[in-house]
Amino acid sequence: MREFCYWLKESAAIAARALRANKSRAILTTLGIVIGIMAVATTMTVSNGLGNNFEESISSVGSDVLYVSRMPWIITGDFFRYRNRPNIKFDESEALSRRLKSARAVNPSTGTARNVKYRSNVLENAIVIGTTEAQMMMSSGVPEFGRFISAVDVHSKKFVCVIGSEIRESLFGGIDPLQRDIKIGRHSFRVIGVMEKQGGGGFFGGPNFDRQIFIPITSFNKAYGGSRRDFTIAVKAPSQEGLEEFRYELIGEMRGIRGLKPTEEDDFSINSMDSL
Repeated sequence: MREFCYWLKESAAIAARALRANKSRAILTTLGIVIGIMAVATTMTVSNGLGNNFEESISSVGSDVLYVSRMPWIITGDFFRYRNRPNIKFDESEALSRRLKSARAVNPSTGTARNVKYRSNVLENAIVIGTTEAQMMMSSGVPEFGRFISAVDVHSKKFVCVIGSEIRESLFGGIDPLQRDIKIGRHSFRVIGVMEKQGGGGFFGGPNFDRQIFIPITSFNKAYGGSRRDFTIAVKAPSQEGLEEFRYELIGEMRGIRGLKPTEEDDFSINSMDSL
């Protein structure tokens, strides 16, 4: 193995909870890439790559999207140098959206793992992602049934959700899930959409997008405590051709938001899918 991607803080917490809950179960299924995100991402690279499944999985996320994260996805230096950085905050995404006028979209996201339940059917450790309507501009995935989260859902902090195809199959079977309530941890959310099947093997085979649940970022903050969480901010560039120039602009705006002096190094990282 030539290089590896560190486990993000939330992914480590997810794994720890899973071990405490049932030490005999494999916990790798609780991990995946956070779009934009991700705060719930655990990926690994090897010298010859991970093959077609992984490449197909990350290609669906978008190559013209940059991700502002606390740490780089690939650690090549002192881990503790990155570990001591401050979390990426939700209000920093709002400031970035106001300041970075050239961006096509700015999407904050964070995640956790929770058991989900419909009636007597339970799926353990589903990936729950708090996001906004801008998620649709960051990824090629679209709802197969129903709709995605809207700006109104985000503004109103509605407890609605869009589920992946594996969630639908596990909880509902052949029943139409739209407008039915599911329990995500202790909280009830109404299903408003089902994402089309995207595939992905999780961890070594790529992220399992079909095991994800999307909820409004504001509802996530209310239900699961956004103030203490580390966010990822996905930023869509004006074009693929000007991506590197846009990267420098993004760095400059983030430094301004954080009030960094010219002599101070960045206390955040800019990641992209091509780094994987």
